[in-house]
Amino acid sequence: MSEQVVEQDVLESRLLRIPPIIDVDAHVVEPRDVWSSRLPARFRDVGPRIVYAPGGDVKLVGSSYVEAPGTDGPDVAWWFYEDRQVSLKRYIAAAGFPADEVGMQGVTYENMRSGCYQTVERLADMDLNGVQAQLCFPNFPRFCGQMFLWGKDKELSLMSVQAYNDWMVEEWCGDSGGRLLPLCIVPLWDVELAVREVRRNAARGVRAVAFSEIPAYLGLPSIHSRYWDPFFAACAETRTVVCMHIGSGTKTPQTSDDAPEAVAGTIIFGNSAASLVDFLFSGVLHRFPTLKLMYAEAQIGWIPYVLERADDVWHTHRGWAHGKDNCPELPSTYYYRQVYSCFFKDAVGIDLLDKVGVDNILFETDYPHQDSTWPDTREAAALQFGHLPQDQIDKIARGNAIKLFGLEL
Repeated sequence: MSEQVVEQDVLESRLLRIPPIIDVDAHVVEPRDVWSSRLPARFRDVGPRIVYAPGGDVKLVGSSYVEAPGTDGPDVAWWFYEDRQVSLKRYIAAAGFPADEVGMQGVTYENMRSGCYQTVERLADMDLNGVQAQLCFPNFPRFCGQMFLWGKDKELSLMSVQAYNDWMVEEWCGDSGGRLLPLCIVPLWDVELAVREVRRNAARGVRAVAFSEIPAYLGLPSIHSRYWDPFFAACAETRTVVCMHIGSGTKTPQTSDDAPEAVAGTIIFGNSAASLVDFLFSGVLHRFPTLKLMYAEAQIGWIPYVLERADDVWHTHRGWAHGKDNCPELPSTYYYRQVYSCFFKDAVGIDLLDKVGVDNILFETDYPHQDSTWPDTREAAALQFGHLPQDQIDKIARGNAIKLFGLEL
């Protein structure tokens, strides 16, 4: 967030206007027994499990990082799953650590903040941050559960998806008094299995499912193919919000192999922009007018131009671009009716609020990642939108989330 000069007394008056926040994008570091305590005995030696071993080198192969334990040095926590090894890293458990100490180094559960993986401690960290309720994306399964898409044994993959969802609903959220909001994953390799999992979880009160921004990046059918229509139909029918986190296509925007990570970190929202345009022109939102989409950690300042450009292409290039084939109304119509985006550091987006849509944005913390505004999220809110009319502040901080997810708060 760019520095904003606000007098202390002005900041204090703005803070008084920030209500308890509903955080729609945080993350959980899964406890070590999520799968080992739930999978059948025959799968426990190949299913996801924690092993302590020395840290190793991380290599970028294609668009994925490949790593394996080293042979010496202090132990770190590793997730082992079939032939994959993935270490827990400081940047995903950065809460409480200064920026200079946060990187790709491996960590253990003992040297991360316990709010990363323990419900009671997470609630305490939420209290400290002025957060009433919170929605958490996965860590080990990746942001839309694609880790299990890559699994070789699909029976194990399916059981691992179901085990994660059972833990999410029954333990992580079940022990929170309604303050942790369940977000489930689905078997991405089979749309009918995905539909069943949406319905299974909706029957026990789940209103959010993680999905890929761009499934074609995962080698899956695109949303233009209509392959996913049964999934979208089930989500619309059960009022389950399709939640898409940046990076949920695994492949992220890159300019060159030798560009510093700061380049990718700056332009990563590009996938969310591409995904939104996909949905606007695919006809999905036209065919399922009650379906709701949420983009997580995408920020919001880019939205007005994308909508303006999509509307212009729809009109100007109507003779050849096929923009009207599945999208009979202006693309922006579908956005304002059915799409939401989350932000935590986007003062520019607030300056463009009339075009972004005050009813289409939600606030988040990104706890416990390095980008997170924790434990100063209320201050971040006050700086960015604490000057707005109170009804708009209330919508952004909590009201839009309550309406979108049907919360009883």
